[in-house]
Amino acid sequence: MLSVREGRGEMLGVLFDRYQVPLFNFYSKLTGDRTASEDLVQEVFLRILKYRRTYRPDKPFRTWMYQIARNTRLDHVRKKRPETNWQPELSQTTQDVDRAQQSQELALLQRALMQMSEAQREVLVLTRFQELHHDEVGELLGCEAGAVKVRVHRALKELREIFRGLESMRPSAPGGARGREEGINRTMPRRPTGGWQ
Repeated sequence: MLSVREGRGEMLGVLFDRYQVPLFNFYSKLTGDRTASEDLVQEVFLRILKYRRTYRPDKPFRTWMYQIARNTRLDHVRKKRPETNWQPELSQTTQDVDRAQQSQELALLQRALMQMSEAQREVLVLTRFQELHHDEVGELLGCEAGAVKVRVHRALKELREIFRGLESMRPSAPGGARGREEGINRTMPRRPTGGWQ
């Protein structure tokens, strides 16, 4: 990024190769819209180039990039309210579960995420799917890491409630309440073994 900042635009390709997939996943989980996510990723890299002089080397690049990504998303929302047409884009996390059931659980999880408030969905996507540390998310959101932990806890609680409600409406919810709890646990990414900062 320092090279890009100094005018070596060809180095933007290195950043693109490294961060296009994480950014796409970030947007697809927030929007549920593949096409919009691809467009937003492109816009982020255009803005990185445009605002390269605002990058400060004393701040982590990833935090700066996600701030641009958040602003890009907000501008997109202001221009056009998001459609409720979503496609489940979440990655599979277990191999032992029946594929059809897992597909249904992933679709339910995506629906549950889309029913949450933008703020709660975003904090979950940043911490659970993008694996940003709590202090990085705190810097993005303008709060302390401890407040981020509280927000994640509350968002997970709400996500579980929405997921259970959606699953209870399914004609054949296997395993009752225990099956529903196992379903959301299988589909939500786990914290890395080393713990989260």
